Amino acid sequence: MIVETIFSTLDQKGVPDFAPMGIVWGEESITVRPYRSSRTYRNLLSSGYGVANLSDDVLAYVQCGLLHEILPNFPAVSVPGVVFQRTCSWLELTVTSEGGSKERAEFLCRILHKGWQKDFLGFCRAGNAVIEAAILATRLDFCDPKELFEDLNHYMKIVEKTGGETEEQAIHMVYDYIRKREG
Repeated sequence: MIVETIFSTLDQKGVPDFAPMGIVWGEESITVRPYRSSRTYRNLLSSGYGVANLSDDVLAYVQCGLLHEILPNFPAVSVPGVVFQRTCSWLELTVTSEGGSKERAEFLCRILHKGWQKDFLGFCRAGNAVIEAAILATRLDFCDPKELFEDLNHYMKIVEKTGGETEEQAIHMVYDYIRKREG
């Protein structure tokens, strides 16, 4: 099963990087599949450590995924890394093997530490729409512009009907990002 997380790594200078990342969830291990062109890939390859943050903060997914913001954080417990400050729970990971395809790496990771701050209750319908819209925004080069805006408008309607202030702020950030990129 693929679970959406905010995945954090450190670069060689110790600067945190946060990226929305669907990871393959397991009880004893986690598989992380970043694109080989990504910072997450480079950081995992050089350090061998990462943190999978389970968060219900949809705004954070947009901030780090589209705007590449460094999220508020604190030091991880057992690995050289950082934990997203507003995460529900997190897994501190060490890479045990690396493989994959030409385009995407596949890191098998062992769980070294499990942290918890609050229960993850899941996303409301509007939160799911924001996550899907943010994923869509990361794939602009592969999308038909007409279909892209049809999908985006569908997600915006869901947020307008069922979301709160945070989801509305997040979907408008996605919309602005796509408008700027698509002209």
